[in-house]
Amino acid sequence: MKILFAASEAAPFAKTGGLADVAGGLPPALAALGHDVRVVIPRYRCVDPEQFKLHRRADYYVPIGAWNERCVILEGAMAGGVKAYFVEKDLYFDRPELYGTAHGDYPDNAERFLFFSRAVLELCNALDFTPDIMHCNDWQTGFVPLYLNRLYRHEERFKRTRSVFTVHNLGYQGRFWHWDMGLTGLGWEEFSPGGVEFWGDVSFLKAGLVSADIITTVSRAYSREIQTSEHGHGLEGVLAGRANDLHGIVNGIDYQAWNPAQDPHLPHTFSRTRLAGKTACRSALKQKLGLGETEAPLLGMVTRLAAQKGLDIVADALPDIMATGAQFVVLGTGDAAYQRLLADISRQYPDSMRLLLQYDENLAKNIYAGCDMLLMPSRYEPCGLSQLIALRYGTVPIVRKTGGLADTVEDYDLHTGRGTGFVFEEYSAPALLRCLDRAIAVYSDTAAWQHMMRSGMKRNFSWEHSAKEYEALYRKAMRKK
Repeated sequence: MKILFAASEAAPFAKTGGLADVAGGLPPALAALGHDVRVVIPRYRCVDPEQFKLHRRADYYVPIGAWNERCVILEGAMAGGVKAYFVEKDLYFDRPELYGTAHGDYPDNAERFLFFSRAVLELCNALDFTPDIMHCNDWQTGFVPLYLNRLYRHEERFKRTRSVFTVHNLGYQGRFWHWDMGLTGLGWEEFSPGGVEFWGDVSFLKAGLVSADIITTVSRAYSREIQTSEHGHGLEGVLAGRANDLHGIVNGIDYQAWNPAQDPHLPHTFSRTRLAGKTACRSALKQKLGLGETEAPLLGMVTRLAAQKGLDIVADALPDIMATGAQFVVLGTGDAAYQRLLADISRQYPDSMRLLLQYDENLAKNIYAGCDMLLMPSRYEPCGLSQLIALRYGTVPIVRKTGGLADTVEDYDLHTGRGTGFVFEEYSAPALLRCLDRAIAVYSDTAAWQHMMRSGMKRNFSWEHSAKEYEALYRKAMRKK
């Protein structure tokens, strides 16, 4: 199959979150299955043509509103020899950040990503590429399936093209005021409850949900959760109406990039059969952070500091967590309110807690390798990558039963010894503490704990497995009329 994978970011070129990891990991895995996969993202300021060895491939005009804008396509390559295309238009993408600054989103984001959506389709004509599958991701490409159906379906090139739309986080919907409909190039009949209208706004995410041939989310549990009022963000009715076309596929991770047996950023390497190196990583991390040696567990969080991540119940539980003698390290950035909250709390525990308000992937690897347990008490979690990495690095996840966490972490059973982590369901500090108490009890049994570590390290959440599930969905989309 010929697959065009459209996203607003992709590793290693431009990244703000997990979408970039998917766009950087899934296409090479699909290419390894024998498919012709191309990736297209905007050419942001951070994408250095010299660093990534990009060359000019074509230039063409893209309709936006009542006029046309000229843009350039640059071409490079990513892992697995996958071709990567970059839509270069300085007016829209030559900016300090991808979507906005600390002061808020860019006010013309609707125009920027309508332009990008049209550019994705026009690129196929400019490069003489006829995709079987147009795989779009999140609200920034939500209009691509709609444009395909309304404006391009009559063209011979696109008559057999089918669209797949992946929702990475339903909470980010791309809602803009209704007058932005004038920029879409579509008639106002599309601005309706059955179309892109959502509470008086234009919803880019809804455009993808109502028009794509297949909809996917990044875990099976999340695909069910978003059809409920609790997690549907007002779109649960739309999603329930498309239940037959809605599928969940758990994200993968790159097992070469995340491999404790040969990770050059670790002070000591280790594997499922050689766990001594993990103990050494633990000691090295404590020394780096200025934490004393103790037999109590070292807990970690590598996270975006946001309400979604359960930081409120962590804050409520911290006095009791610290009372166990455990040590705690948090790495991440995000909402200023949570940064202040955690900073205030960490000052109360100078001997046992460290807050690192930054994101450094090398430091993150050392935390995954050096900690005994990873906390992920998320309010909701479409997929989550931290728990997959933690399992890979022999760090036992403590998670709330939601979304991808429910799909990927098996709750430990004291009677059978089966399980890869500890799972709780109620969203509350007491429930988190009860779960942690269970974990600490097992941690005191070295043999049981190491058995659980090895069970987690044995699990396979590589992109190769996920790619085969996407391949099957692409074939299902191709069979649709």
